[in-house]
Amino acid sequence: IFIYSMSSSMDTSSGSSGDESLSDRNELMWRTDANQQLRVRRNAGKGSAHAAKQRARDDEQGSDEAQERALEKLKYMELKADRAQDAATYEAPTAFASVGVKNSLQLAEFKEKFGIEIIHKDEEEIVFDMYGVDPPIANAFRRILLAEVPTMAIEHVYMYTNTSIIQDEVLSHRLGLIPILADPDAFEYCQEGVDALTDVNVIRFNLTVQCQEEKMNVYSRDFEWEPLGDQKQNLQGSAIPRVAHGDILIAKLRRGQEISLSVDCVKGIGKTHAKWSPVATASYRLLPKLTLRKKLTGDLAKELVRKCPMKVFDIEDIGSEKVARVARPRNCSMCRECIREEEWAERVQLQRHKNHFIFTI
Repeated sequence: IFIYSMSSSMDTSSGSSGDESLSDRNELMWRTDANQQLRVRRNAGKGSAHAAKQRARDDEQGSDEAQERALEKLKYMELKADRAQDAATYEAPTAFASVGVKNSLQLAEFKEKFGIEIIHKDEEEIVFDMYGVDPPIANAFRRILLAEVPTMAIEHVYMYTNTSIIQDEVLSHRLGLIPILADPDAFEYCQEGVDALTDVNVIRFNLTVQCQEEKMNVYSRDFEWEPLGDQKQNLQGSAIPRVAHGDILIAKLRRGQEISLSVDCVKGIGKTHAKWSPVATASYRLLPKLTLRKKLTGDLAKELVRKCPMKVFDIEDIGSEKVARVARPRNCSMCRECIREEEWAERVQLQRHKNHFIFTI
């Protein structure tokens, strides 16, 4: 309707405005709808009462099937051998109103369906599921992780001595990308100007190394924390600032070469510079959903297991039969090897949940 009204409003030869054309179009659509409904009612009145009831049951069944198809499009996208089907999200609340399916955002329903479940967590990585939200919300969460979470990073480098092969500016850049392990909530944002640096907004490290042998490597563990003000009393135990990884190579020295410098770490966010980004990467993928359309036994089951490089399928002994089953659906990378051949596309269905995201950070 929108495209029709725009084209009509640009057609100056017709002599009618876009609003009038749109109004006429709407009136025509409603009139056509009414005529169709009238014909349905008249046809329902023809014949015996039994035939009318049968037609009513058929209409109800058709409506149920239409609702199922609409819900399927809302929940899942399907992968074919050469394309993705129903990949779009339907944000309009009236997208499926014609079949009686509501697509509007209901706060109570959102609270009930939304959830976060941690799957794996250690010092280096966390994997969790977020479900009950649309892709724009999940992607906004990912962007916030990358660019909006504050951390501490090296901002100022005071170079006293550098006789290594690495130039001062290159060495400073390498130092700025070393991740610092410190609680940003214990510090304030630094104001403009070096004179504003105090013990409440700065962490200071010193690096002094000299090669006394034929050669040596300088690592991030060679940094020494210099407490400022009351930091020694306020930051103790696990709260002591340090580099996140001690084995980061900074420079290589030959005999007689040395590096002497100090660095100041300040609070910032990844939107300002990537060195303040708290994560190396933040990505998500949609939860896979695999369905065996047919019961696969014997050689077909073994062939299906061989086809999958991610070991998603397994063989289960049911009585005297060996039956294929979906054992590890989360491992599926959607490589489509199991549906590459046409006959296998009729046996296996690959789908992804549109509102269930697996985050890896």
